[in-house]
Formats: sequence, structure tokens, C-alpha cells
Amino acid sequence: GRHVCRSSIALVFSASRDAKCTGRFRRGRSFVDVASPLAPIVAVSIPQQKDGEMPLWTWVTPALAAVLLLTAHIVGAGSLLAALCGIGLIGSVLAAVHHAEVVAHRIGEPFGTLVLALAVTAIETSLIVSMMLAGGEDSAVLPRDTVYAAVMIICNGVVGLCILIGGMAHREQSFRIEGAEAGLTALIVMVALILIFPVFTTNSAGPGTYSAVQMGFVAFVSAALWLVFVFVQTVRHRDYFVPQENPANPNAHAHAPSLREAWLSFGLLLVALVVVVGLAKILSPAIEGGVDVLGAPRAVVGIVIAMLVLLPEAWAAARAARANRLQTSLNLAIGSAVACTGLTIPVVVVAAIMFDLPLTLGLDAKDMVMLAVTFLVSAMTMNTGRTHIMQGAVHLVIFAAFLFLAFAP
Repeated sequence: GRHVCRSSIALVFSASRDAKCTGRFRRGRSFVDVASPLAPIVAVSIPQQKDGEMPLWTWVTPALAAVLLLTAHIVGAGSLLAALCGIGLIGSVLAAVHHAEVVAHRIGEPFGTLVLALAVTAIETSLIVSMMLAGGEDSAVLPRDTVYAAVMIICNGVVGLCILIGGMAHREQSFRIEGAEAGLTALIVMVALILIFPVFTTNSAGPGTYSAVQMGFVAFVSAALWLVFVFVQTVRHRDYFVPQENPANPNAHAHAPSLREAWLSFGLLLVALVVVVGLAKILSPAIEGGVDVLGAPRAVVGIVIAMLVLLPEAWAAARAARANRLQTSLNLAIGSAVACTGLTIPVVVVAAIMFDLPLTLGLDAKDMVMLAVTFLVSAMTMNTGRTHIMQGAVHLVIFAAFLFLAFAP
């Protein structure tokens, strides 16, 4: 006993699975293993979550937000209800990120990020098509503005924020160049076909538009290119998108959730995303009123709504970067941009042809220059395989310029 009290004795306890604890104390250069009476204390002090159990807030928050969404549809969104809807939207975003991480942990990368990207893209596409059917002529540029805003938000805002957060926390971070360049290359080609080439075509009804045959071709090749990218990401070259295991990450060696937990989180993820989009649509009149008060162009409304819809992806990507998993952040960001471009436009084109809806896709000169700068800087960032805060700051400056010129064109 007196040996334990000496300052030269090193005592280390390690808890084992059977709730026993052993200690090692040193006498000179030799070590003696002893059983420790602290084993019950150590075992009890580590709380363990039961299988199938999830935090209460992760399902209560989307449920309450869904009630708010239903109430706002029935009675209308007054000032108080709009404020509550805003709180519910933020809570639903946090819940969606939690459930996306549970699913991602179960099925592994890059399938986990693909699930969140596809879910958000599907709901965003449904929202665009519904607004096009309701808006008629006034919504002819809505798909163009939405896709352009999404690309700028993801490539500059989300990527820049992730690189800056990761650089501040870990100085430098690394990722696989092959995966990032594959996604960026596909995105550049899609955006050029969808948003730039319509300005220069002559076989169409007006400037910035495609003929029906041209729209069909662009929709087909965009969807095909997205399918090839998904095949490369998930089958042929999956290792290009799998992050290297970080021993410092506490989740690296955590047990994967059960199949029941994964399916339950997947269902709640869809509910949370639907609620996010629905609440964003409910809040859009208040946003439009604020934009009118500021005297900003109407295109700002689309940007704000796109930012609200992309909040779950942005939050999940930022959390991954903070945990030194930049590869996961880039998988989510670039994959979301490719899915948004390669899936949204084909569905919109089919709806435009079927219902004879007007569709204007071509950007103006200012926006084309902004896209060119974005892709040039993105290519330089993705060409190194390592990032630091300077690259993040550059992307965020471009994003700030995009927002400023949207308010002051």
C-alpha cells in the first residue's frame, strides 16, 4: 500500500469488457499488475446506448416541425407562426444531419454521402417542378437560377467553409485528387451544356433557350454523365472516394448502428428533408417581403431558398471537415452539385416538354464570368490533394462576390 502513495509510482487503469479493471504500478524498473477495486466505478461511469435507441430530439424535432408545417398550410403563417417555423427549420436541419450520419456510418463511404445528396436533390427537384407548374411564364428562369445558385453555393460557400474550418482546426488536410477531379470535371461539362451553350445556339425560339430536340439531348447526356459518375464513385473506383481512417476520430472505431437503426434513421431523414423544404416554401413570402424592403432583385429569393434547402448538406460537410474528414466533405459537396445538375435539369426538361412550359436556361455575361472564375479556382484547389486556410478564404471571397452582385447587379 505504501508503494502506491509514492510519487514515483505510475498507476494506469484500463477497463475491460467484463467490467474488471487492472492497474500497473512501478517499483524501480519492474511493473506489477494488480486488480483494482475501482473497476465497478469505471464500468458504471461509461454510459452506453442500447441498440435501437436514438436521441429523443432527433425524432421529436422533425415531428413538431411537421405539425408546424401542417398548421401553417391550414391557417396561414402569421408572424408568430413564421418565427416558430424558422426554429423548426433549424431543428429539422440538425436532425437531418444526425440521421444522415447514422446511415452513412451503417453503409460506409461514399454511399452515405450519396444518400443525403440524392434525398435533397429529389426534394429540391420536386419543389422546382411544382413551382413551375404553378407559376407559368413567370417561372421560366426558375430552374436556371436554382441550379446556378446551387453550384455557386456548393462550390464556393460549402467547399470554402469546409476548407477554412478544417484548416483552422488541423492546419492542413488531405483528400484523393482522383475522386475530386472526376466530380469537378463532370460538373463543368454539365454546367456548360445546361447554362452556357443556350446563349450561343441559333435553332431555338429565343436567346438563352433550347429547342425541344436540344433540350432532350442535354437532358439525356446530363443524366448519363451522372450515372457514370455514380458508377465510378460506388463501384469501379470506390477507393478514390473513401476517406483514410483517422485514428484521432472517435467515430473511426465506433460500432456501426444496427440495420433497424439505419432504416429508422433513413425514414426520419426523408421526413426531416421534406419538412425543411416545406418550411422553406412557407417562409418564402416572408423572405420575399424582406427582399422587397431591401430593394433587392427577385433572384435573391431563389438564392435564399436554395441556401435553406442546402443547409443539411452544408452542416454535415462542415462537421466532417471539423472532424478532419475533408474527403467526406468533398464527397458530399461535389456529389451534391453533380446530382443537382445532372438530375434536376432532366426532370425539369421532361416536365417542360410534357406540359409545354417555357424554359430559359442561358445565363447572362456576368454570371458566366462568375462560373468561369469558380471553376478555375476549384480546379486549382482540387489539383493539389492538400488544403489550407488560404484556399478556403479564396472560395469564400468568390461566394461573397456572388451574393453581393446578386443584391447589386
